Parts: sequence; structure tokens; C-alpha cells
Amino acid sequence: MPHNLEPKLISGNANQPLATAVARRMSMHRGIDVGLVDARVERFNDGEIFVEVYENVRGEDMYILQPTSNPANDNLMELLIIADALRRSSAARITAVIPYFGYARQDRRSKARTPITAKLVANMLVEAGVERILTLDLHATQIQGFFDIPVDNLYASPIFALDVMHNFKGKRDDVMVVSPDVGGVARARDLAQRIGAPLSIVDKRRGKPGEVAEMTVIGDVKDRTCLIVDDIVDTAGTLCKAAEVLMEHGAKEVHSYITHGVLSGPAIERVSKSVMKNLVITDTIEATPEVLACKNIRIVPTAPMFAQAILNTWNGTSVSSLFDHKTLGPIYEGMYSS
Repeated sequence: MPHNLEPKLISGNANQPLATAVARRMSMHRGIDVGLVDARVERFNDGEIFVEVYENVRGEDMYILQPTSNPANDNLMELLIIADALRRSSAARITAVIPYFGYARQDRRSKARTPITAKLVANMLVEAGVERILTLDLHATQIQGFFDIPVDNLYASPIFALDVMHNFKGKRDDVMVVSPDVGGVARARDLAQRIGAPLSIVDKRRGKPGEVAEMTVIGDVKDRTCLIVDDIVDTAGTLCKAAEVLMEHGAKEVHSYITHGVLSGPAIERVSKSVMKNLVITDTIEATPEVLACKNIRIVPTAPMFAQAILNTWNGTSVSSLFDHKTLGPIYEGMYSS
């Protein structure tokens, strides 16, 4: 890309506070104002989505900031329509920054006559004109292979490592990282290695979706400060049950580090009444007033990392450098200082 052009950001309605924070952070790095492109994204009376971009974007390097969180279909359509509007306005390159990639849990056929919706979403994004994807903690990393365009999948683990090292200073010898299921072991192991902590697993056996029939703890958690690590907390049933099981096995206290706080249905009530001392989530999904009011939910920002990733993409420099918490430390200056 020609570097005489500045990266331009545009946002849908899914998470405007995050988009504004990313623009502000990029302005600090660039030393010039990097604002959001002036546009309107609204609905007609029948629910149809309409987009109008008020600024010239011809030949520009465009970044659409839009998680496809609840309402997933509306936010996905906003993303697709914004991309189409930019393509038809002759933008040079369109990158979709999707902090939370919805439909990622439908990444394979679990039984006969079911869809692979994550692949369908990938096809739609490419057809709409998206040329690059930037996202965080895909539920299934193989979704990157659903695209024939570059996909940069960032990780929340380095941010969580900084948070743990700051908030558990002097107590890290007691910390144990816990995966709430066998499938999440790689994610939990990554954080455990970053902070030099042992790893435990909660083996769960489901009766049916949304229900947990039985849980078994693999590893000795007695007198440990347990950190449950996962990518998504939805109704929080599994998470709260896992915290109870850990306490029953002698854990001193339980905290959770979950990337995407979907927190639907009874989740807030469950978390507020849970034995968990803290649930730490990121701001990839805009927090509702109920989430903000919950005393044992804490939100860590992703804007510094996304801003740097966008600038690295625009500059043609490495995005993988952001996988290291030592690299992220200066980017999060002031938040986790000694």
C-alpha cells in the first residue's frame, strides 16, 4: 500500500465505544487525528439496513470495526453492507476488524443435515468485498482456513498475562490455570506458560446443549488460586458450575479470564451469585448496563492492541509481534505498571 495515505476507520453500531477508543489510540500513535469516517448506518421501518458514507474513500485503506455479536444477524448485515458501500466507492483495500467473530461455534457438522455457518459467513464477507480479516480469539482456529484472504487472529492471552502479573503480584506461586474443558487446553496452557503457572483441567460431560451433567477435576487444586481460562462465556452455566467444583476440591479462590463476554440469558445473575471472585472479560462485545453494574465482572480493554495491529497491517509490518505480552507491555503503558 502507498504510505502517503492514512488508514481510515469506519464503524457500524455493534461496538462504537471500542471503535472510538481504537481511533483515539491510533491518533496518539500517529500524532494526527485519526477519526471515524462520517457515515450513517440506520434501519428503515421494516428493519432493512441502510448505509451512507459521507466522506470520499476512493483509493483509501479502509478498516471496518464491527463485532458480529448480539444481535448477530443485524450486526453481520451491517458489516456486509458497509463493505459493499466501500467497494462501490472505490476504496483501495477493505479490512474487516471483527473483535468477536459470530457464528464461529458453527465451524463443523456436528450431526447429519446441519450447516457449517462459519464457512457461509466467510464466503459472504469475501463476496461483499472484504480483502483481509483481523479478529481476536477465534473459537476454532481452523476457521482461518475457511477464507482465501489473509486472516490475522490475535490472542487475548498476552493481555490476560499482563493483568495476572499485575493483580496477583506476590501471590503467583499459588496460581493455577484451569481449562473448563478438554477442548480448551491449548488456550489455557498458553496463559499458564506465560505466567509460569501449572495447569489443571475440568472434564465435563454434557447431557444436552446448555446443560452440564458431570464434572471431574484433573489435577490438584487444593489451596490454589484458580484462574479459569476460556474464549466465550455465554449463559455462564458451565463456568459457574466449574467454579463450584473447583471450590469443592479445595481451591482457595476462583477467578475467570474469558475473552468474549456474550453473557446472554441468566448469565449476569449466575455470575453475580457465583463463588467466583472475579470474571475478567475484554471489551470485544459492548458491555450492557447490567454487565457494567455487576460487581464481580471486570473489563480489560483491547483498543491498544487493535490499534497497533491496524497500524502494523497498514505499514506492512508484523502482526505476530503482538502475540508476546512483553511486546504488549509498552502498548498498555500505565495500566499494568509496577
